[in-house]
Amino acid sequence: MRLTTAELVERAARLADAAVRAGEARVLGITGPPGAGKSTLAAALVDSLPPDTAVVVGMDGFHLSNAVLEARGSRARKGAIDTFDDAGYAALIGRIAGRRPGSPQVFAPEFRREIEEPVAAGTVVADEPLVITEGNYLLAADGAWPAARTRMAEVWYVDLPEAERLRRLVARHHAFGKPLSDAEAWARGSDQRNADLIATTRDAADLVVEWV
Repeated sequence: MRLTTAELVERAARLADAAVRAGEARVLGITGPPGAGKSTLAAALVDSLPPDTAVVVGMDGFHLSNAVLEARGSRARKGAIDTFDDAGYAALIGRIAGRRPGSPQVFAPEFRREIEEPVAAGTVVADEPLVITEGNYLLAADGAWPAARTRMAEVWYVDLPEAERLRRLVARHHAFGKPLSDAEAWARGSDQRNADLIATTRDAADLVVEWV
């Protein structure tokens, strides 16, 4: 389904309003393959909603560190489903979902692309009624991912024509320091294997959208 930012903001606003009425925070998940525009959409929603309505908590903050990946021999597969702390992510979503106004703040890690590492306590969740979490594996059926999913009010799957998704993904890798040939190899290799897995979760989403 092709939806505009305004239409998606309206749907997110309804979730935020429901959270305010219930007096408990709601979690909106945004998933899809690498390069589909998940983080861009999440940021656009926050910017378009009234101040202090929503905050973004990214799944990428639960990347295992490069040192841990190297010790496991998984550095070349960074971004694969087993290179994340899924249990830690599920625990965080459990702490956030249903939070009441005035509850203690929750600090969440965030991923810094400029250093390719997660950073502890990079995001603060205060009294925002809507928490938007975005990442690749929100609808995965294994590990602790389903435990996180059960605490989300909705999960949207962001779809994009494959050629455009790959173009954006290569450009992103190149912008953050990979030589163009390496960026293309990573996008069509490791990232593509992850995208193929993520595509199998598409039908479990509450909304499948090509964002325009």
